Amino acid sequence: MVSNHQSLVDILVLFRLFRHFKWVSKVENFRVPLIGWNMRLNRYIPLVRGNRDSVVRMMRECEVALAGGSSVMIFPEGTRSLDGRMRAFKTGAFELALRTRAPILPIALDGTARALPKRGYLLQGHHPILVRVLPEIAPESYTGETVDSLCERVRRVIARELPGEAEAAARSA
Repeated sequence: MVSNHQSLVDILVLFRLFRHFKWVSKVENFRVPLIGWNMRLNRYIPLVRGNRDSVVRMMRECEVALAGGSSVMIFPEGTRSLDGRMRAFKTGAFELALRTRAPILPIALDGTARALPKRGYLLQGHHPILVRVLPEIAPESYTGETVDSLCERVRRVIARELPGEAEAAARSA
């Protein structure tokens, strides 16, 4: 499962999917009292950003979770957007999909950045929030693709569902 990442609200919204999954999350979140303890008890997968050993460990833990029947949720942007616009995707989720032959479930989130901007801690009034669970990308459909091409393909699929991204793509085309 991969989604764009606009806000801390994304996490609450994605729990409403009522689907079992393991989060990949920066290790700092595991240190937050109560929340971090819950993350550890649920066997979510920590990641130390910029640490190659941690990335290798995270990939191994994701493989184990997938083999055990859990889905894995990754924000391929790696961090929340400052302005609500999608950032470039990191390739980890797509390396994982290629290695495990797992289907990819793209999810487009819109409106959460207006509800709770990255530098804010207070909800900003009432804002419509849209969650679009897009058609699953079967492993057979990405056979022979490179990590980079799969990463960009999925980014485009999600971008098409986000009004600001679709408009920006049309202007640059």
